[in-house]
Amino acid sequence: MTDSPESEPGDASQPSPELTHVTDEGEAQMVDVGDKPTTARRAVARGEIRLRPSTVEAIRQDAVGKGDVLAVARVGAVQAVKHTWESIPMCHQIPITNVETDLEIADDRITLEVAVETTGQTGCEMEALEGVTTGLNVVWDMVKAAEKDEDGGYPTTRIDGVEVVSKEKRDL
Repeated sequence: MTDSPESEPGDASQPSPELTHVTDEGEAQMVDVGDKPTTARRAVARGEIRLRPSTVEAIRQDAVGKGDVLAVARVGAVQAVKHTWESIPMCHQIPITNVETDLEIADDRITLEVAVETTGQTGCEMEALEGVTTGLNVVWDMVKAAEKDEDGGYPTTRIDGVEVVSKEKRDL
């Protein structure tokens, strides 16, 4: 590594050699995974939505006018996983072999964890992230009437901490 600013990691002015979705000329491209071996893969992502305690209690009591918030969030998360390739331009369409959702309720938040499994030539992190963000957006959509303030804003509602918490790959 040299001392020049052009070679510093994270320097947005220079394409990084690790960026596989960009050509040497800086043009976007889909990565060719055709020569990669087929492996079993699993990725887990997590995030949370912060809500008013009264909203969380309404969810616990299944007293939200739009229906069972957690059930709909699970369905939304799974649906998003299955359609990730349609919303992320360079994402491959992969065979989803399993999706697990886990929702935890605390006094002022709901945490969603989504685990995705596939057998193929590329990972499933984006699918897990898409499941989490969509599932949490479903929660927000279903409780927005309870979360709005008098000006129609959402001063305490927010989605936080969306991250990939693990990924695994094993040869078949």
